[in-house]
Amino acid sequence: MSFATISSRALLGVEAVEVKVETHLSNGLPSFAIVGLPEKAVKESKERVRSAIINSGLEFPDRRITVNLAPADMPKIGGRYDFAIALSILTASGQLPSESLQNSEILGELALDGSVRRVHGAIPALIAAQAAKRKIYLPAANANDLILVGYEQGRCVESLVEYVDHLVNTTALKSVDELPARSTLVPNRPPRIPIHIQGQVAAKRAVEVAAAGGHNLLMIGPPGSGKTLLANSLIGLLPQMSNGEAMEVAAINSVVNLTSDAVNWRNRPIRTPHHSATSVALVGGGSKASPGEISLAHRGVLFLDELTEFKPGVLDALREPLESGEITISRANYRVKFPAKFQLLAAMNPCPCGYAGDVRHECRCPPGKIERYLGRLSGPLLDRLDLFIEVPGLSHSELLAQKPESVDFDAARARIENCRELQLRRSGKLNSELDPSELEQYCQLGSGLRKVLATAMEKLGMSARATHRVMKMARTIADLQESQKIRENDLLEAIGYRKCPLTRSLLR
Repeated sequence: MSFATISSRALLGVEAVEVKVETHLSNGLPSFAIVGLPEKAVKESKERVRSAIINSGLEFPDRRITVNLAPADMPKIGGRYDFAIALSILTASGQLPSESLQNSEILGELALDGSVRRVHGAIPALIAAQAAKRKIYLPAANANDLILVGYEQGRCVESLVEYVDHLVNTTALKSVDELPARSTLVPNRPPRIPIHIQGQVAAKRAVEVAAAGGHNLLMIGPPGSGKTLLANSLIGLLPQMSNGEAMEVAAINSVVNLTSDAVNWRNRPIRTPHHSATSVALVGGGSKASPGEISLAHRGVLFLDELTEFKPGVLDALREPLESGEITISRANYRVKFPAKFQLLAAMNPCPCGYAGDVRHECRCPPGKIERYLGRLSGPLLDRLDLFIEVPGLSHSELLAQKPESVDFDAARARIENCRELQLRRSGKLNSELDPSELEQYCQLGSGLRKVLATAMEKLGMSARATHRVMKMARTIADLQESQKIRENDLLEAIGYRKCPLTRSLLR
């Protein structure tokens, strides 16, 4: 036989697309060519494959070798096809039985000694193979990915020799049954962060509301007022992800070569990019279509500290994913879609010097400078945020109090978990994710409350989007009290989160 075909998987965004590795051996001067839009790392696989076959004690065919990676119009990147190319050559040259590779997928990079090295993006490939009901062989270094997916037809391979021995002599390879079962591992909860914050009663209440409904939160206050500590408290209050959500996050991490710990895999991701981050770093893209920070924060929190220090164009790139929960990136050679359903948590100072409204320091900024500073944040971006809270600086007597006021962390977390479970049972999603068409069903307001909301809309100049967000927050506040209906106090509290004095100039 002089022809062989083996299936592998390429990465296109967070999807694993099937690639057929076709090998043909023909007469003529010995040569080795790879076609099908291979980039440099794929072209270099010729030398890796040749050395791996020879050093494994196998015969490298002294013939004209042509390898085609189909579909030919999709760029191929990385060394993930090495293992499949080597096996297709061995099959085409008659050293391996062709029927043994049917209904199988191969993934792995080869070292020069024939060992199989880890590849990124194994979790999407495992999920795709599971959907296609095919066996998949991947490097032993990717065993953790196999544990997370738990696919029974997955096998781990240490080297080319081990796999050849498996095909020829039917020796056993490690399956998921021989690896530590994911269900037997005890998940670690996020670290317990006691909320020992002096004062800031209103801010702590807003943090609990934001965590309970997945609402976006902006904190404004001078340096040292506790904004970062409040942000860490919100992160610690969030419940763990479901298995489905955790699998989505693990697939994204696998694409960017971040390992997912099988014990901590249900903890929500937290991303804190520096304010010097570019638009590509934040939303994704680049020459190889990599997910950005917003996708790495999928099902978790994106914390932007010093919000006004980010470039306006970078922040405006968040507008669409904040609304849709995904980001579509179109470039000349690809068009991919990344999930980006994250909770935005942001913090900023009220002025360039940081002390506007602070009782401890005098602000040195002229009004025009403050206006330009606040003008870095666009109205459409702010319209997509839910809660605006002021975190004022505390007086010296408050800071030096002997016993800091503390909040029962476990009780707060239990309230938030119960609130989220109530939302998921009712609508299948968090309140922050409700569509405008679902508001009438889940966020009903009586005639009296509608008049209250209409008055607030007129006085605060709220848009339709901001009004919908107020209704969603009111629903969350009612859920925290396990109330079936939205009451007047719930609505008034939600409206109050749009009336932060320091943000009035932002929302005009």
